[in-house]
Amino acid sequence: MMSEMKRSIFPARTGAPVFRMLVLGVFAVAAAIVSVPAHAQRHGPGMDSPGMMFGGSSAHMARRIDRMLDRLKASDAQRAQVKQIVQAAMVDLKTQREAARGLREKGLQIFTAPNVDAAAAESLRQQMLAQHDQASRRMLQVMLDVSGVLTPEQRAKFGEQVRQRQQRMQRPADRGTTKP
Repeated sequence: MMSEMKRSIFPARTGAPVFRMLVLGVFAVAAAIVSVPAHAQRHGPGMDSPGMMFGGSSAHMARRIDRMLDRLKASDAQRAQVKQIVQAAMVDLKTQREAARGLREKGLQIFTAPNVDAAAAESLRQQMLAQHDQASRRMLQVMLDVSGVLTPEQRAKFGEQVRQRQQRMQRPADRGTTKP
């Protein structure tokens, strides 16, 4: 019976490597689905994006906001408004991070179950997309609110600082490559 079951589950000897690769591929995809959102939450989308403001501790974030406002020569009124906007967003995004953590745990349960439920996995994927969309909308609102506080000149200066940082961040990656 066991040998019959093995034959029905596993293909003939010549196709076994293909089957093993398929199984490994399925597990790799499942692991990626579970781990990518966790990696993104831990490391953020990058220092040149709006998400840069919300990584780390509150004190660390406050120092980064202060440095940004110093470089932009923000007035006291602008500082107060920007800090209020960011504080409110931090509260909202903390709640969203906790929800994302719950979804990642649910994903781990789905993909480690004896039988993986494709419908549950798809439902989880949709929930993750909705959660990411909600966080993205909140970040856009922060950007719009802060842009309403800053002058056009300050926004232009901020944009130039972001471009310079992007260039500095890309230099290490370019060192190992040769340009034609």
